Amino acid sequence: MPKLDLLNQVSLTFVDNFKEHREDLSAVLLTHQKYLWLGSDETSTIERLSLVDTDKFTDHQQFRVAEFINLPAPEEEEIDIEGLAYTDHYLWFVGSHSYKRKKPKPDKDDAKNFKRLAKIESEPNRYLLGRIPLIDGKLLSSCPHPQKPDVQLNAAKLEVTNEGNLLMTALVDDPHLGSFIKAAIPGKDNGFDIEGIGIYQNRVFLGLRGPVLRGWAVVLEIELEDSTAGLMKLSQIGEVKELYKKHFIWLNGLGIRDLYIDGKDLLILAGPTMDLDGPVQVYRWVNGVNSRENVFINPDFVQDIPYGNREDHAEGMTLFQDVAGISSLLVVYDSPAKTRLVGDTSVIADVFKLG
Repeated sequence: MPKLDLLNQVSLTFVDNFKEHREDLSAVLLTHQKYLWLGSDETSTIERLSLVDTDKFTDHQQFRVAEFINLPAPEEEEIDIEGLAYTDHYLWFVGSHSYKRKKPKPDKDDAKNFKRLAKIESEPNRYLLGRIPLIDGKLLSSCPHPQKPDVQLNAAKLEVTNEGNLLMTALVDDPHLGSFIKAAIPGKDNGFDIEGIGIYQNRVFLGLRGPVLRGWAVVLEIELEDSTAGLMKLSQIGEVKELYKKHFIWLNGLGIRDLYIDGKDLLILAGPTMDLDGPVQVYRWVNGVNSRENVFINPDFVQDIPYGNREDHAEGMTLFQDVAGISSLLVVYDSPAKTRLVGDTSVIADVFKLG
């Protein structure tokens, strides 16, 4: 069985106004051998750190998504960015697309917490699936393609609808997923919840944390095309020309916490769909970008990832071999252990050898 060993740890250092969010990192992506892009599930910004040593990222730059894309709600409302991907000079991001349930708080009495636990919310910014031109480490609203000057790169999002966006509208009557959407089941209650994105050519793969159906996790595959300025729509895909394809993945009952496309394979970070600590595992879906629709997939197990007791929840991963010099993964954690917090603004991430 392949073994995944802890190879190194790296420090991520942020500016002061982001220090509280070093504890809720939810997406990570390494580009151009030096830039580490990160998303938080509590903000509407995208963060960029720069490599200053093989084990240090700093020089924090913050990009407001609202500068590039019209948000459906004020930018004070979180996007809940759960996945980042890069292809052909575009940085892609995806929100959770999920409902959320308020959680009890220790400073409130039982009566108030009973009411909190009954309150379910849907926030429009969570239903964002978008792309932003990325040139020389900078995000731009619009620019010429560096290799094809007659092609213009433009920031865009999937069209917004009353259900959230065109994808949610297409899924609302799906025989497997539609009932979870119509019932407004929160993501952490095994409801609909996107937590990973991968791009291959013109296809977008979306990994669902939930729902998990009788132990089977779900990956959605879609194709997007420009509709009007700044907007994208779904293209028909697959043999039956639907607006999406579904893939059912056996991850030992776990949901998907992140995706990364490695060549033609999909690396999957798997973890609990519910509010549990673990287990957390990495899988490799060999040649996953070429799978037919309506098939059941048994990917190759790679290795367990450590987790803590109400802490150290692995939320994002990215290939790190360009920095480490050998095949490896960098993993960031939500609710990191206090031992990972360094000073007021830094947090420690793990680098694992990828067998």
